[in-house]
Amino acid sequence: MQKTSTLLPPPLPRAKVADSEKITINLGYVDLGQIDLLVGESFYSNRTDFIRTAIRNQLAVHGEALKQVVARKTLVLGLQHFSAADLEAVRRAGERLDVRVLGLASIAGDVTPELALETIGSITVLGALHASSDVKAALADRIH
Repeated sequence: MQKTSTLLPPPLPRAKVADSEKITINLGYVDLGQIDLLVGESFYSNRTDFIRTAIRNQLAVHGEALKQVVARKTLVLGLQHFSAADLEAVRRAGERLDVRVLGLASIAGDVTPELALETIGSITVLGALHASSDVKAALADRIH
């Protein structure tokens, strides 16, 4: 009896969307030493773990104020993605978008600077804006 096997092709690579943004901070030597001491005593797995925890704790402390500001400024909380098809629909409707995002605003790579200019009136992002350098340059005077 002969065995045969069917080999499946490897899955296609998926485009990876970053779920975080890298920041740089400067800390005093004493603060950094205290963080290292807590890491050394296994309170935190590393410096990044400590800093993320500290940030989350401060965001929780100010959680109610954040909710009120998000509601007042009518911000989208999280991820807002705009494809070329989305913006084409906006253009067909004769409208312009005022984009307000707390998190990540993403404009697809197939969006041309011309389409972005015709459909996006303003962009306010508290977080990060991912778009091609051409689209960012075209919208530079509309990004707040």
